[in-house]
Amino acid sequence: MFDWKKPTVQMLGRWQPWHKGHQELFKRAITKTGQVAIQVRDVHGTSGGDGQDDNPFKWDDVCQNISDGLAKDGFKKGVDYEIMLVPNIVNITYGRGVGYVFEEEVFDEPITEISATKIRKEMRESGDLE
Repeated sequence: MFDWKKPTVQMLGRWQPWHKGHQELFKRAITKTGQVAIQVRDVHGTSGGDGQDDNPFKWDDVCQNISDGLAKDGFKKGVDYEIMLVPNIVNITYGRGVGYVFEEEVFDEPITEISATKIRKEMRESGDLE
């Protein structure tokens, strides 16, 4: 069962769509505390910030894509992770590091080269996305 008082890793993003790079990021995140809060910025049909205007997936679709992707590796919603709707957050500020750390995960080239922009383009070309 997901424990709301247990130390938890936060993943914040648009997830437009959830892909293998996100999956690999999740796998690293969960090893840190055993559970992850996946926060979904509600950006469907609007800009997600500078250069992030292509957001064709709705909240429900994003959640389903995340759950389907994580289920392939045996992760369970409500146990290993929770998904949360958040506003269109474009800045994160904090006063002092009081019990949390900001970390950038670095991956090898095959994962780093994965691009949701390219995935959306391929989906449109194949007719899977308008």
